[in-house]
Amino acid sequence: MASGATLATLFSACGDGSSSPTSPSGMASALGVVAGRFTNSRVQVTVDGSALAAVGGAVLVESTAGVFLLARIGASAFSAVEAVCTHEGCTINGAAGDIYVCPCHGSRYTRSGQVVEGPARAALRQYVTTVSDGVVTIAL
Repeated sequence: MASGATLATLFSACGDGSSSPTSPSGMASALGVVAGRFTNSRVQVTVDGSALAAVGGAVLVESTAGVFLLARIGASAFSAVEAVCTHEGCTINGAAGDIYVCPCHGSRYTRSGQVVEGPARAALRQYVTTVSDGVVTIAL
């Protein structure tokens, strides 16, 4: 059985990350969170009322099918990737400009999910999107 001091040491090692050389720089801004509706192997997200209303906007989509990063990359084009960091499974919930930033160890990804900076080595899983009548559909 671990002592209280041992547990405190273990948990502080993954604390705010300020002492880790691989932690996020603190320049990431939290993404807005929107609910996705899961039906028929698809997650649907309403654009209006979210950061997705403008080109360049991005959100964290939470659904019963998982969590996704959804960005508007053009007037009628969207990019969707899985929001689970490929390094150690943390949920990516922030961005620095057009780069997604993992809050746990600082891995950075493009809007298409490619690794820009580690420690992650593998890209985020991409999903096909379509848009119709103000609703983005992520095909799973």
